[in-house]
Amino acid sequence: MLAAFGATAEPVVLPGGRGGTWRAGDLVLKPVDFEPETRWRSDVLAALPESTGFQVAPPVRSASGDWVVDGWEACRFVAGEPDVGRPDDVLRAGIAFHAAVRDVPRPSYLDLRDDPWSFGDRVAWEELPLDGSPADLLAPLVAARRPVDLPAQVVHGDLPGNVLFAAGLPPAVIDWPPYWRPASWAAAVAVADCLCWYGAPPELVDRWSHLPGWDQVLLRALIYRIVTHDRASGDWSPDQVRAYRPVVDLVTARLSAPGSAR
Repeated sequence: MLAAFGATAEPVVLPGGRGGTWRAGDLVLKPVDFEPETRWRSDVLAALPESTGFQVAPPVRSASGDWVVDGWEACRFVAGEPDVGRPDDVLRAGIAFHAAVRDVPRPSYLDLRDDPWSFGDRVAWEELPLDGSPADLLAPLVAARRPVDLPAQVVHGDLPGNVLFAAGLPPAVIDWPPYWRPASWAAAVAVADCLCWYGAPPELVDRWSHLPGWDQVLLRALIYRIVTHDRASGDWSPDQVRAYRPVVDLVTARLSAPGSAR
């Protein structure tokens, strides 16, 4: 497999992720989770023009010209480290990335994807029924949910931790899990994650409230994450509930405030 992608250096495992990503010289190799997605994503990333607002890890074809060999894919190594303490810079990189992929057609493979994240996404957008949550976090969110009329496009659904920063270089957007949703929803997922898990202040919500449909997409971002957790494990530790509860309260309070655009 290494030779198929032209790797000659000794591979070393990279930190983060699920422990299955390796670096061999300037190549990064990782197992393919869902082959139709890998092929689609590689085609899109390979065609993106350069940008001052972001960069990507360019996908690498094998010697045979394929993006996948024996269940593995490869890309070029990009310098940088994730910094979840820079949420505004993460969101700005995401916005630049989403502008670049705005006109990419919806990939048909999304209808075939079956994992906890896809399930949570469909529940959040009322494409699947809601069964409730053992953590009792969903009821106020569902009660405040209202229709959203925003254009959808391909977006990155997991920005925090997947934007790398290096001095003198545009931030690198990596490990793209594509969804077909409003671009502001992708930003809302990033904000929700930063509030729940990375110590971001509540003021982060206000700083990005100019984005379209903000409170409603933020609400859906929380439903998405909560339902995904339910589907993936079903178990909630007290710390996990405490991480989400104040953010749920913050968002539902905004939606119930006088004059709120529900």
